[in-house]
Amino acid sequence: MSKPRQIYKVIFLNQGQIYELYASNIYQSDLYGFIEVEEFLFGERAQMVVDPSEERLKNEFAGVQRSFIPMHAIIRIDEVEKEGIGKIVEAGPGGNIHSFPLPFSPGPKGK
Repeated sequence: MSKPRQIYKVIFLNQGQIYELYASNIYQSDLYGFIEVEEFLFGERAQMVVDPSEERLKNEFAGVQRSFIPMHAIIRIDEVEKEGIGKIVEAGPGGNIHSFPLPFSPGPKGK
C-alpha cells in the first residue's frame, strides 16, 4: 500500500497581494530565510468553468519548477487532504492580514 500524496496549501504575501496556492513539496531552503515550494498543483484542466483567479496563478507560475518564498512573507502553511482552488487577492486596507513588523533601527547617535 502506497502512502497518499501530501498536499500543502501555502498562503503568502507578495507585493500587496495574498497568494494562496497548492503544492506537493515544501521545505526549508539552503538559502537562509527562504522556504522552497515545488510541484505546484492547479485544478483539473478539463474543467468547464474557468476561474480567472486560478488562471492568473497558472500563468504567473507557468514554467516555474521551484519557488523561493521569504519566511517573513509566509502567512500560513497547511497540510490538506485535497487540493483546492488557488487564488490571488488584494491585501488592501480593512483586511486582517498585516506585514510582520520589522525591528526599529537605532536613531542617529549624539541626540
